[in-house]
Amino acid sequence: MSRRRPTREDPEQLPLPSPPTPKPRRRSLVPEDAAKNYIRRRAKPSVVPGHVKLTFTLDLPREVAERLSARAIREGINLDAVLADILGKSGGQ
Repeated sequence: MSRRRPTREDPEQLPLPSPPTPKPRRRSLVPEDAAKNYIRRRAKPSVVPGHVKLTFTLDLPREVAERLSARAIREGINLDAVLADILGKSGGQ
């Protein structure tokens, strides 16, 4: 005696979900507002009032890294301070 599966009324394949609705576009921010948002999200507070800590990696040619390091040694400061000085001068402050 053979047993047959009962026939189903349900389809074999489940229906696919509908595609997600597109998110509404945010209005474009002026660069200054976008920068403030970025720093608010990424920076950490510094011990120096009014300053923030940003962590990133630089991929520099060896000669440039050695020149910057030599400058830091000559001036008796660390490499971070040399880079902060360079960036501060070029940042229009």
